[in-house]
Amino acid sequence: MTIKYRLILLNFLQFFIWGSWLLTVGKYCDNTMHWSYTEFGAIFSTMGIASLLMPALAGIIADRWINAERLYGIFHLIAAIILFTVPVIKDPTVMFWVMLLNMMFYMPTISLSITVAYTSLEGKKMDIIKNYPPIRVWGTIGFIVALWIISLTGLGASASQFYVASAASLVLGVYAFTLPKCPPLGKGPKSSFVESLGLNAFSLFRNYKMALFFIFAMLLGASLQLTNAYGANFLDDFARLDQFKNLVSVKYPEIIMSISQISETLFILTIPFFMKQFGIKKVMLFSMIAWVLRFSLFAFGNPSDGLWMIILSCIIYGMAFDFFNISGSLFVETQSKPEIKASAQGLFMMMTNGFGAILGSVLSGMIIENFFRHDGISDWKGIWLAFAAYSFVVAVLFAILFRHKHNKETYASTIKP
Repeated sequence: MTIKYRLILLNFLQFFIWGSWLLTVGKYCDNTMHWSYTEFGAIFSTMGIASLLMPALAGIIADRWINAERLYGIFHLIAAIILFTVPVIKDPTVMFWVMLLNMMFYMPTISLSITVAYTSLEGKKMDIIKNYPPIRVWGTIGFIVALWIISLTGLGASASQFYVASAASLVLGVYAFTLPKCPPLGKGPKSSFVESLGLNAFSLFRNYKMALFFIFAMLLGASLQLTNAYGANFLDDFARLDQFKNLVSVKYPEIIMSISQISETLFILTIPFFMKQFGIKKVMLFSMIAWVLRFSLFAFGNPSDGLWMIILSCIIYGMAFDFFNISGSLFVETQSKPEIKASAQGLFMMMTNGFGAILGSVLSGMIIENFFRHDGISDWKGIWLAFAAYSFVVAVLFAILFRHKHNKETYASTIKP
């Protein structure tokens, strides 16, 4: 099997695990366990809390001491065991701590999977900007397949979704040990205390442009958590209304939401073109504008005559997600020295799925509970318009503050951190 197909399988399983529960855990917490939005917001924030430290720490370990593919496999095996225990949990506080433990091992695997892929492709002298997006698209396909399986089998409100995720994590954990060797590149004598601890990647913050890039990556990470946390719940709530409750889009909201992931597969393939043609600033700005449209269309859509708005919103999501997440990781890769590349990817993950996720999950849960939820009914129009306003402000600030001179011939200029 060629390296391309081996990495395709890696990405498929990586996001199959996440797709098994990420968009349906809200339905499980709300409809099955009857926990409050504040409690759910806390549970959903575990990915953000875990990402504050673990991806960066895992990157440091992979840069200094352990092969990235081995660390990747170990983390997935541990996560598989933890996920297997989730269905027996009945208390939201216990659920918070168990999911936090699970995410402490899962979240680093996202950045580690990128490190393994980039290292393997570079080892074969392949252009990562050209070759990685068509490989990464299979991660999104894995997410879609898992989401459809969970939805069509009726497991969206069941604890059994975590058994599916556990099984996939176990398979991937074993498979990881067969991947190409990705040895630490940061070994050797260190000239400073910071280098001895493997904290070199944080030096990227000394560069004004990179510091701004990471800050806005955090703010976009918040937008991502908003749509992941509440998208399926938004459609599911239409079942309370007689004129909508029998519609297919309401019975299977995850299927409608999966259009977002299908759109991802198409936009991922356009990244090499957009990165070369427009550069990272315009590509990130496209993403921010797409978030504004994503939330605005949700605000005015419904599963009946307004279904086209919801579908269009899901299509736009592909640009919103890919143009900041995938393009961002490629940008970080091109701006990092070889000995800190794993750490740099972990730092990017920390800002987006760490601080960004906490900002998006905890604050949104509290805001919805206190301002947009009355007598058990959520004001979804107000919720989505508030999210759209937030995204618009982020886009304006980014356009004004972030400056990057794009070189179309070389894709990006080299930054010396």
